[in-house]
Formats: sequence, C-alpha cells, structure tokens
Amino acid sequence: MSRWKALPAELDPRVRQLVVQLRRLKDHSGLSLRQLAAKTGYSPKSWERYLGGRSLPPSEAVEAMARIGGDDPTRLLALHEVAAEAWGNAREDGGASAPEAVAAEPGIRSVGAESAPFPGRSLRIALVAGTAALVLAVSAAVLLLVRLNGGGDGELASSPLASSASSATSAPRSPAAAPTYTCRPERSDGRWYAGISRTRDAILADGHAGPEVAEAQCLLRRAGVSPGVVDGIFGPLTERAVKRVQQREGLVVDGIVGPHTWEVLRG
Repeated sequence: MSRWKALPAELDPRVRQLVVQLRRLKDHSGLSLRQLAAKTGYSPKSWERYLGGRSLPPSEAVEAMARIGGDDPTRLLALHEVAAEAWGNAREDGGASAPEAVAAEPGIRSVGAESAPFPGRSLRIALVAGTAALVLAVSAAVLLLVRLNGGGDGELASSPLASSASSATSAPRSPAAAPTYTCRPERSDGRWYAGISRTRDAILADGHAGPEVAEAQCLLRRAGVSPGVVDGIFGPLTERAVKRVQQREGLVVDGIVGPHTWEVLRG
C-alpha cells in the first residue's frame, strides 16, 4: 500500500475526492508510476502531478485508470466532470493554477488537460453527474430528517417529507418502499460478513448508497465504532466511523472504504 503525501490544503473537496479515488485505484492495481504510464500513455511525471493534486488529469486518463483498477468508468468520469468545474472556478478566482499540459515524450502521446471527451460522452457524463447530485441532495434531506426527529437505529420518523424523500432514494430499487437492512454478523472462512453483501473491494465514499454501504455500516458496528443508522447511505457519521477505524489500524485516513479498509473490517 502506498504511503501518499498529504494533498494541498487549499485543494477543493470535489477535486480532492477524485484524486483520492485515483490513488485508491492505483493502490488496487499494484502498478508503479512507470508501469501506469506504459498502460495509459501518460508519462510518470504527469501521473505524479495528477495523484499529487497539482494538476487535473484529462478525462481520458481518468477513464484509463478506472478500467485498470476495475472500477466503473462512468461513475469516475462523473466525479471528474464535477472536479473539472471546481478546478475551473478556482482558476477564475485565482485560487489555483491552471491544469498543466502533458509534455510530448518519446512513446507518450501529448494530451492537454483540457482535452474534451468524445462527442456523446459529455452528455452521458452530464446526465450521470446530474442524477448523482439529485441523489446526494435527497440523501442529505433524509439524514437531516432522521436527526431532527431523533431517529436512532430504527426506521425514519413518519412525515410526508421523509416519506417522499425515502421513496425518491429507493426508486431505482423498489417503487413501493425504501430497502431495510438487518445486521447478521457471522464469521465464514476466517472473515466477517453481515449477510448483506460479500464484496471485498467496492470503493465507497460520502454520497454513495446501497447494500455495500449497509454491509460496511454493520461491520463498523461490529468493530466497535458506530456509523449511525444502518440505512445503506454513506453520510457524515459513516465517514467519521471509517476514519476512526483507519486511524486505529494505521491506514490512510481518508474516510473512503476501499480494499484495505474492507480487509480490516472483514478481518
């Protein structure tokens, strides 16, 4: 596992989230910067800038990294779209330098940081980013309602707004009701499972939702750290619990559940 340098303090959180995901994928691939350059066509120095938060990678580099790390390119490209907007705003405000272009080298293609995705991909990324923003907003509303109504480990307090928000977040899964999760921790083949998901490498971060998040929440509880309600929504309480476990186990404290954090939770 790489021991990464701390990212610049002034880096926008949206850019920071993209860089952290790229770092996770590189760790998961086990490739060196030179090997990564050979597989993606971007020089080792370029990747050093991208992974250090000093330059925004082009979308092609992000997509290549996603495929190497076995992640969903569409989701990572949506993060890149949001990060690129934040980077552009910071540049206009004078708070960050412009993305650096990749210098032409022997055997390395020369691609500028402002290289645009292929026609059609921009629309797809924009749609995914818009959907993700809507889900994040509704999830935040649900979490707020839980806290305001004193919600504990049970169901959401009954109210018209809570009901509509819950239905909105669960629409892709079931139009009738939001999914409910029950923790049933048991040890199998030397690893802990909560009976919801058996993943060991899904990358989860703030704003994600689904059974993988609920599985992580159950295992965090088993580890003695409360993530709040086991609702399958990765919110601030879950992120704080993940950071506590990472700090306790000597991992990179970034609040993101990746292969190394899964290994600890399932151990």
